[in-house]
Amino acid sequence: MQSGVYRGVSAQERAAERRRRLLEATLSVWADPATRTTMTAVCGEAGLTERYFYESFRGLDEALSAVLEDVATEIESRTLAAAEAAGADPAARITAAVTAFVDLLAADPRKGRVAIIEAAALPGLRGRRTELLRHFGRLAAEEAHHHAPRRHEDELAGLMFIGGMAEVVTAWLDGALEVDPEEVVATAARAYLGLYG
Repeated sequence: MQSGVYRGVSAQERAAERRRRLLEATLSVWADPATRTTMTAVCGEAGLTERYFYESFRGLDEALSAVLEDVATEIESRTLAAAEAAGADPAARITAAVTAFVDLLAADPRKGRVAIIEAAALPGLRGRRTELLRHFGRLAAEEAHHHAPRRHEDELAGLMFIGGMAEVVTAWLDGALEVDPEEVVATAARAYLGLYG
C-alpha cells in the first residue's frame, strides 16, 4: 500500500464512500418514526464506527443538515429538468415537474418524510426548511412567468402552492390521505394553473 491506495482505491475515495454510507444511514434512521435518531443508530445502520462518523461530520446536526440539503437539491434538479424537457406549454411543464416530484417520493418515501415532516420537528433545521419552502415558492413564481421579474402576489401564490403541496405530501406519506400519485399530480397541476391563470 502506497500513498493511501489500498486495493486500487485511494484514501480519499474510501472516505467519500464512508460518507455516502453515513448519509444513506442517516436518511434511513431519520425517516423511521420507530427509531430514535442518534449518532449511534446512524453508525449502526451504516456499519461504521463513530470514528468514521467524525471523519465526515462534526456532529449529528451536520449529518441531518447534509441529508436535507441533498434531498432539496435532488428535488430541484429533477423537477426543473422535467419542466424543461416538457417544452413550452405551461400545463405540460407543471404536470411534468410535479410528476417528477411525486415519482421521487413514491420511489423513496424517506426523502419526503425527512424534508417535509421530520425537519419541521427539529429546531435546528426548522428555519432552513422554511427557507427551502420559500425558495421553491420563488421557483414556482418564476416558472409561471418564464423567469420574468416577479410581482409580490406571484411570490405569495408560489408559496401558497408549495405550502399546499407540503401539506398534501405530509398527509399522503402519513397514510391519512389515500390517493394515487396520479391524483396528486392532476390536482396539483390544476391548483397551480388556477393560481397563475
